[in-house]
Amino acid sequence: MWAVERYLEVALFLLVFTGFATVAGTGELDWPTVILVSGALVFRGYLLARRRTRLIPEHWTTRLTLAYVVFYLLDYFVLSGTFLSATVHLVLFVMVVRLFSARRERDHYFLAVISFLMVLAAAVLTVNSTFLAAFAAFMLMAVATFILMEMKRSSIEAMVRARESSEPAAYRSMAWSLTVIVPALVVLILLGASVVFFILPRISSGYLSAYAPSHELTSGFSDRVQLGQIGRIQQSSSVVMHIQIDGDERGAYDLKWRGVALSTFDGRSWSNPHAQVVAPRQGDGNFLLWQPGAKWQEFLGEGPQQRIQPIHYRVLMEPIGANIFFLAARPRSLQGNYRMVSIDGGGAVYDLDPEHNIGLYEASSNLATPLPDTLRQAPNSSDLSPVYLRLPALDGRIPQLAAQIAGSANNNYDRAVAIEQYLRTHYGYTLELSRTVPRDPLAEFLFERKRGHCEYFASSMAVMLRSLGIPSRIVNGFRTGEFNDLTSEYIVRAANAHSWVEAYFPGSGWVSFDPTPAGSMESHTGWSRAMLYVDAMASFWREWVINYDVGHQQTLARQTARSGRRFLDEARAWGRHRYAVLLAAAERTQRRMAQSPARWSLAAGLTAAVVLLLMNLRRLWGLIRTRRLARHPEQSPRQAAAIWYGRMTRLVARLGWPKSPVQTPREFLDSIPDEPLRKAVGEFTQYYESARFGDSAEDVRRLPQLLEEMTAKRG
Repeated sequence: MWAVERYLEVALFLLVFTGFATVAGTGELDWPTVILVSGALVFRGYLLARRRTRLIPEHWTTRLTLAYVVFYLLDYFVLSGTFLSATVHLVLFVMVVRLFSARRERDHYFLAVISFLMVLAAAVLTVNSTFLAAFAAFMLMAVATFILMEMKRSSIEAMVRARESSEPAAYRSMAWSLTVIVPALVVLILLGASVVFFILPRISSGYLSAYAPSHELTSGFSDRVQLGQIGRIQQSSSVVMHIQIDGDERGAYDLKWRGVALSTFDGRSWSNPHAQVVAPRQGDGNFLLWQPGAKWQEFLGEGPQQRIQPIHYRVLMEPIGANIFFLAARPRSLQGNYRMVSIDGGGAVYDLDPEHNIGLYEASSNLATPLPDTLRQAPNSSDLSPVYLRLPALDGRIPQLAAQIAGSANNNYDRAVAIEQYLRTHYGYTLELSRTVPRDPLAEFLFERKRGHCEYFASSMAVMLRSLGIPSRIVNGFRTGEFNDLTSEYIVRAANAHSWVEAYFPGSGWVSFDPTPAGSMESHTGWSRAMLYVDAMASFWREWVINYDVGHQQTLARQTARSGRRFLDEARAWGRHRYAVLLAAAERTQRRMAQSPARWSLAAGLTAAVVLLLMNLRRLWGLIRTRRLARHPEQSPRQAAAIWYGRMTRLVARLGWPKSPVQTPREFLDSIPDEPLRKAVGEFTQYYESARFGDSAEDVRRLPQLLEEMTAKRG
């Protein structure tokens, strides 16, 4: 009984530990809470390892609980400031107190329930693939804990109490049984759950999406963005999305993924005051983002005479909290499980479905760009809204610098290219900037610091273009990230956040310019390469577990049906081929046998003999070994003794007294009524037992002589 209680204490502690580790691994708990609770769990583990019992007295448990009620109010109104955080702190406090005061069976169940609630909270707070490993560890400990709880309950309620064993091996055997049975049960549970998960009809999707944590990226892709926000986003390496382009297996594309385009600048921040237009939906479910003559055509930058270079791609977004679709330049259509999609005046495409956060979607774009000669011939005036030329109060040196850079260029395209190249070559890139935005950030960047991140380069170019009368806006989005050749997907991280410029040319639409100096490409070796495998697993987890819906079920069913049909067709074709091969071989054999029957008869006889020999090889080897031991009994006295005793009993059986298999040698001896024979058998049995159980080589050599004497007397 004490061993079950000991194992139960350890299993319950590990259950609580894995539950807390799962919720702490989401990164949503504050560090003081993680440190304090982890310290308490480590101390409890130390006591268990040292086999010490230190329980908080019940009256102290009551006092601590009452004291924490006061602290809870302080935590809610002053420290945490939110009901959710304060309540989480309360639950963790109760868990730690109960862990150090558990005396009754209900305390054990209470700790198990809290552990389960922590894992459930982690499932809401994270979509990371590491949750599966944490959940498997929790389930392992949960199964072990509940088995031990049932063993303890059954032993308490038993009418007959078993005596405690004093042998340590008995308890080691129980521990070994648990280490074998529990993992086997967990594996079976996971396999069964996987089958149910993939087969059970999905009547809803995204039911936990409303609880997805917000992300700092949201502020960088809203209707108003302050200078410096993209730079703060770039300091994070967290994954934002995975992009798979049809036909691209080597990472051949270097694209920018448009998020939000901003047109109004007040000197310190950009905003987009334009209203949104609902995108029409086609009969096939695709949202139409471009249509000749549509009023949103100019928003997306495709002119009426534009060439077509189509591209189709799939995007798997992480839950960053933004409702913007990131698309390649000049998007034409969008497909996904969303009820309504809109386009604003800057070309940003928004999700208007509150029940489905942006996760998985497909889109097509037109990558063709106007030729430089076409852009040089574009007129200098346009009928665009004056918002794209509006400027705040500027430092007088900025328009002068723009005019100086443009120089003698006689068209807007060459002026834009000149400004783009000047910023790329005369300024440096850095993310180490002040957290406070200067009074005139562009003037400080252009004339004093001369170092900055992409927002400063894009804003400076857009402002200088407007000072020259060229309509412009900035676009916040992402550059194409690293390519994972295991999944043929681009991994786009927060560090790939980027700002660039779009200038408008009548007849050709919006054209992109990027004045930010180019960075170095990252190569993947060693640990970096190994992380691509982790990313491939995470991508599979996000698409086939987190975003698993009816569409995925249909895709999986179609793939399963195609694979099944392909397997049956291949099996049928293989069967027909093998039948044809065997039939041809049989016909060739028949012809050869008819031509030389004597030779084939001899071959068949030899083959049959070889087959019979192989079939009886084990028996023949046993006979040979038995004869060898019988001739040389000193090589193995015990086995030889058994062989000669068997020969003796067969001799006596032929004389009329067979030995029963249930008889011992002494019982067989007593059953022989013939006095001379019984005497001879008794002497033989004496030498047999000495050789058989004493491993005596001298006695076993006497057995053949005795058997020969018995045969001679009875012959």
